[in-house]
Amino acid sequence: MTVSSLAFFTRLLDDAPAAERYRLATDQIRHAERFGIGRAWVAQHHFHAAEGGLPAPFVFLAHAAAATSEIRLGTGVVTLPLEDPVRVAEDAVVADLLSGGRIDLGLGSGGTPSSFIPFGQDVVAKAAVYDQKLAVLLDALAGREIGGGNTLYPPVSTDGPSLARRVWQATFSAPGGARAGVHGHGLLLSRTQPRPAGRPKATLADLQQPIIDRYLDTLPAGARPRITASRTVFVADDRADALRFAEAGLRRAAEGFRRSGQHIPGDSLAELIEATDTHLGTPEEVAASLAADSTLSRATEVAFQVHSVDAPHDFVLRSIELFATEVAPTLGWGVPDRSLEPLGRLGKETP
Repeated sequence: MTVSSLAFFTRLLDDAPAAERYRLATDQIRHAERFGIGRAWVAQHHFHAAEGGLPAPFVFLAHAAAATSEIRLGTGVVTLPLEDPVRVAEDAVVADLLSGGRIDLGLGSGGTPSSFIPFGQDVVAKAAVYDQKLAVLLDALAGREIGGGNTLYPPVSTDGPSLARRVWQATFSAPGGARAGVHGHGLLLSRTQPRPAGRPKATLADLQQPIIDRYLDTLPAGARPRITASRTVFVADDRADALRFAEAGLRRAAEGFRRSGQHIPGDSLAELIEATDTHLGTPEEVAASLAADSTLSRATEVAFQVHSVDAPHDFVLRSIELFATEVAPTLGWGVPDRSLEPLGRLGKETP
């Protein structure tokens, strides 16, 4: 397989109040569209502004759809154990209609353990709850009866690929890869993930290749693999800028991982870049770094996100631009040829 499409991923973590975060994220998605990026993913997080700024992804995606015309828009992910699956289906279908069929529905089992409490859920039971709610959601999207003789309205559009065929599942594990595969869903791989206690030096590819293996083994005959690998990528005109912004962001991210019980070895910036699976620097440096990630040779889409590098908005826009026009072509990852006026080289001053 080869990377046939590119995506921009945002967790809406700009250093700004919520309304400004949404405005900046919309601007970044529009910029990605202008540079031929095929899809934008947004993450859902509840309650904790430092972890993610968006509890209501379908509301935001409907807004983003009105501000764009071509780019696909996906949830990466909806935390399904915390949601009513019928409402997820209804919201997804309405957003899909409003966007002209541009919605992709990414699902996951969760999130921050403390976020389960206000929803009356036990984080220990999240896997079983996820499976139960997934079954209801898929029945709804397929137009099957979901209780009391009811079926979904609006019905899933049959004008083009059905929303039921645009479902993705995120996972950290091989069994999760099998669960996505058996349904013929897309597979969402994380930008980083915890290393097992006995394998602190395992690479991200060491952890994700077995997930892909199980996914492909269980995919129904004739089903087209859809594998999105998310990666932390910050491209700058000057490596010094990239390191300067990474210094603050990666230290903050490492501290958050440690508070959650993850082992993050080392404390130098170079060690943190390695431990958080971050690709940063000039276009040439980022292309070389990504080329060394063997997982990406098996992905059909790479979703790049600036987080956890703490970069200002203008530098995020420039990173999108450099990734699309310099990094992706170097790696043979296709981006539609468009005549655009780039932002131009950004200086060292933080806006």
